Amino acid sequence: MNQLTSPEPDPGPAPAALPGKLSEPLRAELIEFRRDLHMHPELGKQEFRTTAVLKARLEAAGLRPRVLPGGTGLVCDIGTRDGDADGGGDIRGDLDEKDATDGGADGDATRRPVLAIRADIDALPIPDTKTVPYRSTEPGRAHACGHDVHTTAALGAGLVLAALDRQGRLPAPVRLIFQPAEEVLPGGATDVVEAGVLDGVGRIIAVHCDPKVDAGRIGLRHGPITSACDRLEVTLSGAGGHTARPHLTTDLVTAAARIAVDVPAVLSRRIDARSGLSVTWGRIESGHAPNVIPQHAELSGTVRCLDLPAWREAPDLVHAAIDEVAALHRAKSTVDYVRGVPPVVNDPAVADLLREAMTARLGADAVEDTEQSLGGEDFSWYLEHVPGAMARLGVRAPDETRVRDLHAGDFDVDEYAITVGVELFTAAALLDARA
Repeated sequence: MNQLTSPEPDPGPAPAALPGKLSEPLRAELIEFRRDLHMHPELGKQEFRTTAVLKARLEAAGLRPRVLPGGTGLVCDIGTRDGDADGGGDIRGDLDEKDATDGGADGDATRRPVLAIRADIDALPIPDTKTVPYRSTEPGRAHACGHDVHTTAALGAGLVLAALDRQGRLPAPVRLIFQPAEEVLPGGATDVVEAGVLDGVGRIIAVHCDPKVDAGRIGLRHGPITSACDRLEVTLSGAGGHTARPHLTTDLVTAAARIAVDVPAVLSRRIDARSGLSVTWGRIESGHAPNVIPQHAELSGTVRCLDLPAWREAPDLVHAAIDEVAALHRAKSTVDYVRGVPPVVNDPAVADLLREAMTARLGADAVEDTEQSLGGEDFSWYLEHVPGAMARLGVRAPDETRVRDLHAGDFDVDEYAITVGVELFTAAALLDARA
């Protein structure tokens, strides 16, 4: 895989000149920053080193990031004009030289709603199987979902926007949110929202790496772009006994098997098929000997749903279906339904902002329509409070012959995606201020 030399697409004529292009020194620094994060992945609510290195770099740029109440994650305001964005240090080097004479700030930044840029900072509890120099140094942990790229892109955008602000050329405030624990249900976003980081926010944007999209491109859609995802734990109990006399027992192995097969079928007849409600089992455990009917059985799985109203109905529907199938086999069922995340539903106006931003940077051909994913993302919790949108950030290298799927130990990216993410975020911030 070619991380550094991927050709940048010809942007063609830009519809409007925007400042905020990366300088080459900052581009190189961000690649090294991402690789450092990749080598030191941290799990949800344990991202202390990640938080520290982000805080140090933002402070070096004269900003005043604030650590979130849980001790990991950060929020950092830029362009508030109240002192939070002031500080020492020369950050003009974070801009391309030709930006230094462009434009000027217009409007009063203190009176505009804040545009928030969100990045998730946690890694996954899986081994890194790559052989690259920046392979994870933490056994059993890896940035296998691209959060290191999201984080680096948001950091880079913050540095560029801070440089513009120091020059008096950032027309409206921006808030960076570096969120912990996205991979931990129901997601660290709920804690971040509770901490008040959306106060004053008018819109929020984010990206998620997509290994099916070429680096240099993004995928967008109006409406739902991810799905709801909940966790399901089922415990069955009953009188066990000898396999020679199943009629005198509660045959929990058969009961568990029937629940695994019949519950999805029952649900398919109790909810509109267009909702995409799906129960998929990942674990079934019961018994220890071939001639003993056990007294306990367990099933674990996920509930995914394309539709927000159906997601709200799902717990009652799933619980009832499990109880009914279990009762047919005289099994007692206990259901632990763990709420995860609702779908990410892109606000059309904010999705159009991202499309306009990408077009301004790389041309209209750099944006493609994307399908709704069955994956879950806790960015959805922010959208319960403010309008926002998420784009799929292309990370596939031109020479890649197969898709390196997310949540796999060999996942990696074409690092040109970092540049694209930075310039998408900065352009969106500038265009949002002009709206």
